[in-house]
Amino acid sequence: MDTRRPLRILATVLGTAGLLISGCSGGSSKGTSPSESATAPAPPVPAGLTSYYAQHLEWRDCGVEGFQCTTMIAPLDYEKPGSGDIELAVSRKEATGPGRRVGSLLVNPGGPGGSAIEYLQSYAAVGYPAQVRARYDMVAIDPRGVARSEPVVCLSGPQMDTYTQVDQTPDDAREVTTLNNSFNEFADGCERHSGEILPHVSTVETARDMDMLRALLGDEKLHYVGASYGTFLGATYAGLFPGRVGRLVLDGAMDPSLDAAQLNREQTAGFEIAFQAFAADCVKKKDCPLGTTSTADAAQRMKRFFTDLDARPIATGEARRLTESLGTTGVIAAMYDESAWPQLREALSAAQNGDGSGLLSLSDSYYERRPNGTYANLMFANAAVNCLDLPPAFTGPEAVIRAVPDFEKTSPVFGRAFAWAALNCADWPVPPTGAPHRIEAKGAAPIVVVGTTRDPATPYKWAQSLAGQLDSGTLLTYRGDGHTAYGRGSDCIDTAINTYLLEGTPPTEGKKCS
Repeated sequence: MDTRRPLRILATVLGTAGLLISGCSGGSSKGTSPSESATAPAPPVPAGLTSYYAQHLEWRDCGVEGFQCTTMIAPLDYEKPGSGDIELAVSRKEATGPGRRVGSLLVNPGGPGGSAIEYLQSYAAVGYPAQVRARYDMVAIDPRGVARSEPVVCLSGPQMDTYTQVDQTPDDAREVTTLNNSFNEFADGCERHSGEILPHVSTVETARDMDMLRALLGDEKLHYVGASYGTFLGATYAGLFPGRVGRLVLDGAMDPSLDAAQLNREQTAGFEIAFQAFAADCVKKKDCPLGTTSTADAAQRMKRFFTDLDARPIATGEARRLTESLGTTGVIAAMYDESAWPQLREALSAAQNGDGSGLLSLSDSYYERRPNGTYANLMFANAAVNCLDLPPAFTGPEAVIRAVPDFEKTSPVFGRAFAWAALNCADWPVPPTGAPHRIEAKGAAPIVVVGTTRDPATPYKWAQSLAGQLDSGTLLTYRGDGHTAYGRGSDCIDTAINTYLLEGTPPTEGKKCS
């Protein structure tokens, strides 16, 4: 389990949203001019990259109805263009019309490590509102090291099964050593299988790839919807190329100014808030597996359940048993979307009766484990990007031990596990190239930052912070549960974002939706 993985894993169906207004409140206006009004000069093609920016994309049928696919070539190392290249996969679905085509709309579901192409083909290009799809070519590029774009590979399926079952709440020195060794074996596997690409999968490099794709698509400005980690990617792009910012939606925002320890601790608090919301809902139901008395009692029962799993894993109907680590991951997975709460109640009830298959299924969805025992490269790319983008949260087990009390105070339910999970970058084979920093993107067109008040993976305060950092940032608030807000049932949110994408007019600053 890597708690620095704010990815939309369960909220994967966008409803078509009309331009209706409901459940909203507004505030003062900030940056209301349309995207075409940005005055910052567009930078020239970066030195040494002319041939890359001049390449021709050869589109072909993907084998998926309505979609075209291609590949583009980017330098593996932007500091040494021409010394080696990387091939990146791209897909699109052309604008359906009617209406004037705005341009291309790049989408990214987060991660890091989520496949943007899978996201596009499975639902963005059919689930985004018809009005948006009519006027934009829907486009996705798998980031370098992800899915179809020369994926990072670290462990085999059986090795990942072992890795995901290692106890992440060690009780003694032996268990601490076992956990630390598992992180080292993971990192060693990444270096062994993907050593050449490992130093070149940073968010900055992916943002530069996006600018190259923008140019190859023939767009003067980049129009983009990024969810979760995709907000960090989009904000990074804006910081690098403010003059080429078109209409950017950053939904479920990350805060680039935080270091890895702060990110992990604040995300721990976010999951605690989400659990409290789940528990408050659960105890109102007569069949709640965590009791019907209070949220405090529900939290205690949840902790006891994890402790019992640590001592006695339970059967799942297959060779893998439900361990504490898998059970915790299963619960965390359901925190991303309140629509998964009924599934979690059912899975917890079954587990209390000796059947861990429901929680195992939730855990497998988090890790993107396939029925045949293989894994998508999500978790490999996730670690590779995270460990490159920031110095490690902790440099060794002793630092985690000192931090555990603070994490447990932040979240009595998840704190201990989250603290130890943050050890994964301590011995990464490639030194970090990034550091915490503010992103202002001065001169960029208006950028819409969306925050959900009880978002577990990207706490609301992160959206507030990013919107405040961005020179042209406008904060749009969803008062509710779950991770991200666009396309999750709020007509108010969807109307505001659709209007921005179609007309270039951002919502008024301080707008709040239910």
